[in-house]
Amino acid sequence: MRPQRVQIVEMGPRDGLQNEPKASLEDRIALVNALGDSGLNHIETGSFVSPKWVPQMADADQLFARIQRHDGVVYSALTPNLKGFEAAIAAGADQVAVFASASESFSQKNINCSIIESIERFVPIMTAARERGIKVRGYVSCTLGCPYEGAIAPAKVAEVAKVLFESGCYEISLGDTIGTGTPDKAVAMVEAVAAQVPIGALALHFHDTYGQALANVAACLELGVATVDSAVAGLGGCPYATGASGNLATEDLVYMLNGMGLSHGVDLDKLVQVGNHISQRLGRSNGSKVGLALANRSGQ
Repeated sequence: MRPQRVQIVEMGPRDGLQNEPKASLEDRIALVNALGDSGLNHIETGSFVSPKWVPQMADADQLFARIQRHDGVVYSALTPNLKGFEAAIAAGADQVAVFASASESFSQKNINCSIIESIERFVPIMTAARERGIKVRGYVSCTLGCPYEGAIAPAKVAEVAKVLFESGCYEISLGDTIGTGTPDKAVAMVEAVAAQVPIGALALHFHDTYGQALANVAACLELGVATVDSAVAGLGGCPYATGASGNLATEDLVYMLNGMGLSHGVDLDKLVQVGNHISQRLGRSNGSKVGLALANRSGQ
């Protein structure tokens, strides 16, 4: 059931940089442009949330206006409500994404409402998107653990994913927000969701807090999942999950896919250069083991 080609959704400019206070607008523009040059064809470029809550994502309209767009590349945006959706479309976002949680506690802490209430807020977005022919991606957070509740039942994840899919989301990205999952648990969760949502409509979004993200992805690829979210240089974290590290590094994912003989369309050498550059700009260590290894080998 392993796919022959894996679609990589690059999260660095949004999920990666939302926790990086040193990222300027110019850095964000340069990062998106460089990622497009590397062969990535879906880049979550920014989010249209209130700067009051996520100041690092301010000026998203300017970001979309100034990037150099590549043919065949999807530049998407996270939109929490209809106002954000309207702003994203006006700025030129190709797709939008909405987010819900599999944890009631996390939903309350994150967006101050219940899971059902959060999904009800998306109804106007889904209606407007259908009218305009805009595709909507859905995220489910805390699928393998919650910082407040601990373990999350796979059945609960499946329930939330099914509601998002039936509401009109073309794809459901399953997020291990705090990175506590292990391969067997990840497989059990994906199998539960796949009983409610077609496997072809599922994506993996695993953070690497405990160093398990790559192993979790490899295990779930065997189930037939063919889309994986990742962030260059392992950028990221979660402002509502203290201590959670960044996403799976895109460089590490690409290296593994190369070793498995799976196609993806990304130039690893170019990607490593992008990861090293943004890490230097941010004054942080590169979270990609592959990026560090190849940089040391070449003397970068």
